[in-house]
Amino acid sequence: MSTMAGLPIGIYVPGRSVLHRAPIGVKLGCLLVGVSALVLLRSPTVVLVGTAVVVLAYLLARIPFRLAVAQVWPLRWFALTLLPLQAWLAGWVTALVVVGTMIITVLLAALVTLTTTTTDLLAWTDRRLAVVPHGAAISLLLILTLRAIPVLARMLQESRQARLARGATWSSRALVTPVVVRSIGFAHGLGEALMARGLDDDPPD
Repeated sequence: MSTMAGLPIGIYVPGRSVLHRAPIGVKLGCLLVGVSALVLLRSPTVVLVGTAVVVLAYLLARIPFRLAVAQVWPLRWFALTLLPLQAWLAGWVTALVVVGTMIITVLLAALVTLTTTTTDLLAWTDRRLAVVPHGAAISLLLILTLRAIPVLARMLQESRQARLARGATWSSRALVTPVVVRSIGFAHGLGEALMARGLDDDPPD
């Protein structure tokens, strides 16, 4: 069993830190700037600076180390596979930059959800999309997408742990099939909850 099992991924952690109290627009703006810099500049220096920024941000938010690691733990096998592949194709420096960029990006995005409640995110997007047709539905879709990512990551991790506990050999189908089934069930339950709240109603003419 993974030592990261049971730790929340992308779920709000109550707190009164500077980042918890920062305006949502500021956090999303910083996220956009940071990710853009990482993707566009793509250099070891930028990755090092990004790493320092992430460490400082998590310290300011008072997020425990194990909880911070849990945000990228489901990506470990993908990163371990991508690293030697990129090293073979483009060299170790490029490989470290690519993997480092991916990890930092996930950590930055997770920090926004760790320090912001779903209610606040939904209210903020509702206000910005109020003048857009079906703005409320778009806002809800954005928040559901943001929250669904850690849920799916958790499903994949639990599926892999269950397969290992049974002593099963490696099989992509055996790993993916339970995740697909559980994802369909999750989507079905979510759809029923939204319908019960009248969120599937046709918009007025």
